[in-house]
Amino acid sequence: MEVVELQANVESVSVFYAERHGIDRTDDWFMLKLGEEVGELTQAYLARCGQARDKGQSEAELGQDFRAELADVLAQVLLIAQRFDVDLVSEVERKWLVWKPSRTGAS
Repeated sequence: MEVVELQANVESVSVFYAERHGIDRTDDWFMLKLGEEVGELTQAYLARCGQARDKGQSEAELGQDFRAELADVLAQVLLIAQRFDVDLVSEVERKWLVWKPSRTGAS
């Protein structure tokens, strides 16, 4: 699945969820929700590496929680990009991929 397609799918789920739960998806909500999701990812990471309570979860469950929270962070980033009309692929190419080592210059 391409990034743009994934972004559209995440957007439709977010709209549905917001309508169902009476959430006003303001600019502030998008940014604050990202902070919430990063906090949950941090909590899952700490539990996974033994630096926080595991709440009786197995290693497999802790790993699944970590992966799920990472997906939540990515989804929220996609939503913010959609909200503010940011082409993430172009921005990653501009900001990150300019540093990609060239195969022609490799020794």
